Amino acid sequence: MLPFEIWVSILPHPVHQRPLHSERLTVWCGIASFGVLGPYFFEDNEGAAVIVTSEHYVAMLRNFCEPELRRHGIDPSSVWFQQDGATAHTVRASMSALREMLPQHVISRGGDVLWPAHSPDLSACYYFLWGYLKSRVFISKPRTIVELKQSIKEEIVAIPEQTTHQVMENLGVRLKQCLRNGGRHLSDIFFKT
Repeated sequence: MLPFEIWVSILPHPVHQRPLHSERLTVWCGIASFGVLGPYFFEDNEGAAVIVTSEHYVAMLRNFCEPELRRHGIDPSSVWFQQDGATAHTVRASMSALREMLPQHVISRGGDVLWPAHSPDLSACYYFLWGYLKSRVFISKPRTIVELKQSIKEEIVAIPEQTTHQVMENLGVRLKQCLRNGGRHLSDIFFKT
């Protein structure tokens, strides 16, 4: 018996193609006692997310962060700016832009005040903002990038100033506890209620 083959030009079931890479979103926010600065979405001219390079980071600092601080009535040179040690944040171009914008007020690897690596319990964005936003944003189950961006914007606007003020007070408590712990992580610090 010979093998029997049938070639069909039409598939019996519809094909659902998946993109090679899923859509993504890269967002920056700052937090201060007066509220949340942002969100700023790192995107190209078509609205697609881009990898954060030093050029993108400097553009965000100059075209978004500094004007937003001024819009809130804050002189950027009076702000202490804390950032993590991501390469795009700490390369020469980024640090030069930060030093120009915030003279003697950069808390970062290579900054005016050195910041320890792997210290999420000492960064308000890490110990509060990102977790809080995720818990709120995904309640609405956004299905598209546009819905996700809109939900992020709405949830940021809804954060009361009293909350961000308490978060920043908590940062002072955390810093003091870190000094008492000899620089070790904080396992027993929680928000005051």
